[in-house]
Amino acid sequence: MSLPPNSIPAGDIRDKLIIGLDVPSVEEARAIVARIGDAGTFYKIGYQLAYAGGLEFARELIDQGKKVFIDLKLHDIGNTVEEGVRSVARLGATFLTVHAYPQTMRAAVAGKAGSSLKILAVTVLTSYDDQDLVEAGYAPVTAAELVARRAGQARDLGIDGIVCAATEAERVRSIVGPDRLIVTPGIRPAGSDAGDQKRVLTPAEGVRFGANHLVVGRPIVKAADPRAVTEAIVREIAGVEA
Repeated sequence: MSLPPNSIPAGDIRDKLIIGLDVPSVEEARAIVARIGDAGTFYKIGYQLAYAGGLEFARELIDQGKKVFIDLKLHDIGNTVEEGVRSVARLGATFLTVHAYPQTMRAAVAGKAGSSLKILAVTVLTSYDDQDLVEAGYAPVTAAELVARRAGQARDLGIDGIVCAATEAERVRSIVGPDRLIVTPGIRPAGSDAGDQKRVLTPAEGVRFGANHLVVGRPIVKAADPRAVTEAIVREIAGVEA
């Protein structure tokens, strides 16, 4: 029997782990969620799955009592962002990402008004390093400096939280204060392949640096036993917070 929406207890340690469903089909995502079972409570749906029926699957997860993070990194003209955010809010998702440009963040705050949806601003993608920013025309600003600047703007505009690399979480916390969320992708359990991530830490390190939620995708969804990996990461998080 499905649980009623939002039935996961507040403060559940499992909520700190967000499992990235970076797979090409709803069928594969549904199978992974079934294998993880009650070990996982919070799932991320990004571009790959969203464009393959993932937004409807989000409703299915929410009806099962799971929390859902829609990771679309919205960035467009203000009206388009505002209306897009309003639609995601009606979906019942918990988190939605937008890029941390001031105009985009203002529109997102307007679009979520009256809902429980939390907007997360993406500062600098965790696949970027300083050389990538040089190529993108941001020089002489470093990744750390750009993260700090955008975190301050997000705070001032009323954004609910920040997405940044775990390596920047401690500095971001000092900027945004204790009440805003910090969500860190690029988390890799010890011994995992970093893949295309360039600024990574382990789950325990991410929590110690001040992250509220850790996003882990491939190390879980590609594992022979995704439930066991999920449980191990949750135990690692719990050990830091004990």
